[in-house]
Amino acid sequence: MAPQTDFWQDRRVLVTGATGLLGGWMTEALVERDADVVVLMRDDVASSLLTDEALRARVTVARGCVEDVELMTRVVNEYEVDAVFHLAAQTIVGIAQRDPLSTFTTNIQGTWCVLEACRRAKTVTRIVVASSDKAYGAQPTLPYREDAPLLGRHPYDVSKACADLVAQAYACSYQLPVVITRCGNLFGGGDLNWNRLVPGTIRAALRGASPVIRSDGTLVRDYFYVRDAAAAYLALAEQAHRPELRGRAYNFSETRPLTVVEMCRKVLAAAGRPELEVVIEARPLEEIPEQWLDSSRARSELGWQPRYGLDEGLIQTVQWYAEYLSQAPARAFLPS
Repeated sequence: MAPQTDFWQDRRVLVTGATGLLGGWMTEALVERDADVVVLMRDDVASSLLTDEALRARVTVARGCVEDVELMTRVVNEYEVDAVFHLAAQTIVGIAQRDPLSTFTTNIQGTWCVLEACRRAKTVTRIVVASSDKAYGAQPTLPYREDAPLLGRHPYDVSKACADLVAQAYACSYQLPVVITRCGNLFGGGDLNWNRLVPGTIRAALRGASPVIRSDGTLVRDYFYVRDAAAAYLALAEQAHRPELRGRAYNFSETRPLTVVEMCRKVLAAAGRPELEVVIEARPLEEIPEQWLDSSRARSELGWQPRYGLDEGLIQTVQWYAEYLSQAPARAFLPS
């Protein structure tokens, strides 16, 4: 089911985490559909799509932190927000491992503050909360289905599992029109964390260097193109008013598991450098060995399917980075 273009016209929408990878593409998609977009920004992020002046000129910026409940209440009320995409989070697993308290504060407290602001308001008709495939933790049965228990054990995984449960609590106890997304590993243009597999591999390929994999390369993951993710969020939000969807979680992915090495080689092929060797550091990492999602619920109940897919998404992603790096070589080629 394609997102309804006219559905968003003049609709007041709040996006938290708008400077992140998904947040930037969500904001752009909403602006393209003539939504009246309010974005919550704590910091100016140089790598964000919101640095584009044309896009920035078409959104309203509210300054502050997502974990400030009074600020969130003011923003939702003063801007008479109708729809909320809560994407704000600390998303780096390594940072969560080093600094769990800030991750818990942003990811868990931030979620209850957004939902409490929506509960207090009278205007919100739909809320999409971004959980994660990591909320499932390690499961004995693959692929993960939405009825699997949330078994996160490490700080990032626990923070997303808790946020997921908080969202379910507000839906159940207060009948808030909340729906929850659990996506595979997102990739796409605009992610300048060069330690991540896709941007790091593309940067290496474009300068003719061997990409480096920190793990032993056998970790299995879903990889999900960010523009497909943005379209999935829109499609879900358009149906979030349905009572039977309240508090319901949906997996979004291609259900196409790949090892890290396999994905790295796909990226190299998309970048036109399949001959490059892959350096495997095999560091000991506290990560789930195998994790991928069953998205059949979203396909059957929402009529959703990815528009671009992995291969086309990689081609578009390589094109984005090639253009970006050609325009900003000094900044982009600093050592990781």
